[in-house]
Amino acid sequence: MSDSIAEFNTRIARIHKAHAKGHGFEAEGALGRSFYTRSHPRYRRKIRVPVLRPLFIAVFVGTLMKAAFLYQLGSVAYSDRVADLLAGQGVERLGGWLMQADPVTTTIARQIALFGRLDG
Repeated sequence: MSDSIAEFNTRIARIHKAHAKGHGFEAEGALGRSFYTRSHPRYRRKIRVPVLRPLFIAVFVGTLMKAAFLYQLGSVAYSDRVADLLAGQGVERLGGWLMQADPVTTTIARQIALFGRLDG
């Protein structure tokens, strides 16, 4: 009996020593303390560079601005201004290419016009 008590006390001392170091009991299949402190290659978060969200927002805002310009100027005046940009040099050509009225822009401009008619 004294042998089992000595073994029990040794085990208790070992558990107290482990707890003092910060270890804890972890059941099989449970997410214990080691899951959050050790680096698991399977669960390690990947470092992502946020590129797509700002790019999507820039394209969306640019399309809305193009549609607002198209609505405000009208299709003929807008086409003339884009043609002037395309006839320019360097960056003006790039701006003209970007500002060309695409189907999405014209659709959004029509929707703006519909809301304009409803307003007043």
